Amino acid sequence: MDNRMIKRMLDACYQAKRIREMLPPLPSGVMPSYIHYLDVIDMMEKEGISVKISDISDRLHIPRPGVTRTVKEMEKKGYLQKIASRDDGRVTYITATESGKELHQKFDAQYFTMLAPYMDEISEEDAQCVIRTIEKFYQIMNERRETYDK
Repeated sequence: MDNRMIKRMLDACYQAKRIREMLPPLPSGVMPSYIHYLDVIDMMEKEGISVKISDISDRLHIPRPGVTRTVKEMEKKGYLQKIASRDDGRVTYITATESGKELHQKFDAQYFTMLAPYMDEISEEDAQCVIRTIEKFYQIMNERRETYDK
C-alpha cells in the first residue's frame, strides 16, 4: 500500500469520527461512552453473560482502569448498578438500572431503528468489509504505536 492510500484511509477514519458526531445530542451529563457501555452490557446479557468490568474491557478493547472509571461515573449517575456474586464475593457484576435501560432504549431502539431504512444502499457485505478493515487498521496502528512511543 502506498502513502497516498494510507492517507485516504486516515481521511476516511476522520469522516467516520464526524459521522459519530452527527448522532442525536445526548442528555446533559451523558457521555457517548455511556451509550456504548449500555449497548455492550445489553448485548452480553442477551447472550446469557453476567457482565463484569473485564468483559466490557475485553469487548471494547479498552484498558480496565478506564472502564472502571466510566462504570463508577455511570453508577453515580444512576445508569448502572453493581451486584456482588453469590458464589464469590470478590466478583462484581454490572447491570443497567431502569434509568440506564431507558437511556439505552432511547438511543438504541428508537434512533437506530429510524436510521436503518436509510442504510439500504449499503449491503451487508460492504458493511462487514468496512468493519473488518477498520478493526485491522486499528490493530496495526495500535501495534505500531509502541514503536512510536519509544
